[in-house]
Amino acid sequence: MAHPLPGPLAHLEPLLGHYGYWAVAGVILVEDFGVPIPGEAILIAAGVFAGAGRLDIVAVALIAFVAAVMGDNIGYLIGRYGGRALVHRWGRYVFLTPERFARAEAFFARHGGKIVTVARFVDGLRQVNGIVAGTTGMPWRRFLAFNALGAALWVGLWATLAYAAGDHITEIYTAVSRYQRWVPAGLGVLVAAVVARHLLRRRRRRRTERP
Repeated sequence: MAHPLPGPLAHLEPLLGHYGYWAVAGVILVEDFGVPIPGEAILIAAGVFAGAGRLDIVAVALIAFVAAVMGDNIGYLIGRYGGRALVHRWGRYVFLTPERFARAEAFFARHGGKIVTVARFVDGLRQVNGIVAGTTGMPWRRFLAFNALGAALWVGLWATLAYAAGDHITEIYTAVSRYQRWVPAGLGVLVAAVVARHLLRRRRRRRTERP
């Protein structure tokens, strides 16, 4: 199959055709420390390439996972040691405005470490995930654990779907993206339910402990 990339993925054909695995590694790595380039699209395109026999799907998945984790950890270091001043000074060059960064930071503060995993699936949060975790002072080991889990789920989902779906991946991606906006809201409801349950249990425990 000479041209396996359908629809909006077609513009990635020359990049993947010429650089192969290096394109997957480079684009995902750079996207994950704040640069708004199509990391998710290159992963999907590479999966379609693999389904057409032009790349190996296991290699695509492993390279994408390593690049995603490394990119987010570079972002974490930028946020941890550069802080907000660095982000506010240079962020505009990669479209990371102070307003966009403030919204992402507030979202992280509300939802804690679990958002590091979920952010991998939300465009906008995916690019600033590591930077915000670093500026908010999240412990590195905690960040690494949630980040690796998110990267594994993200790579596993899109690489598998793209490999299996082939030319139909455009329709699938459009359908999934349509519901991405509900991911943060769903996470918020889940967190609120967990907090409410915890508070109710603590109140009941206090009542039983009273003489």
